[in-house]
Amino acid sequence: MTPTRAGLLALFLTLVLDQASKLGLYFGTDLVLTQPWRLAPFADFVVVWNRGVSYGLFQQESGAGRWFLVILSLAAALGLGIWMTRAGSRLLAVALGLIVGGALGNAIDRAAYGAVFDFVHLHAGGWSWYVFNVADAAIVAGVIGLVLDSLSPAGRGTSKDPAKTGPARTDTAPRL
Repeated sequence: MTPTRAGLLALFLTLVLDQASKLGLYFGTDLVLTQPWRLAPFADFVVVWNRGVSYGLFQQESGAGRWFLVILSLAAALGLGIWMTRAGSRLLAVALGLIVGGALGNAIDRAAYGAVFDFVHLHAGGWSWYVFNVADAAIVAGVIGLVLDSLSPAGRGTSKDPAKTGPARTDTAPRL
């Protein structure tokens, strides 16, 4: 599978899983009325409407703020999507596909409902993590993939293949 196809597959699966989980939980269950749902001693399903970005930063209560975040998400998705189509490795393309799929999933929520539906709450003892969704998890996984790709020799562009790096120098004189 080419890097671009792998990235598109990651984008598509992220977007479908994100929207299916949100629509299924919000419209297909009584979670809104009966929350929290205990999944494990450290995890609950809850309903949180996030009007900001990651970790609830930059909360936007106005319509203009909402649409600014939608446009910002779409612009980021477009730029990262173009990068994804030019990715030289599957890891890079999949990482970008996860981020783009997550950005689009949250942009759909913001455009349709004015906020992003978050529902997974992780906690332990007195410690509580922010509430997130499938799109958020995909974005985090994508960023981890970007870091891993940048640490790999192929991600840094240090290929031993002469076809990719150009012809080998045969002289030893310095070039001016």
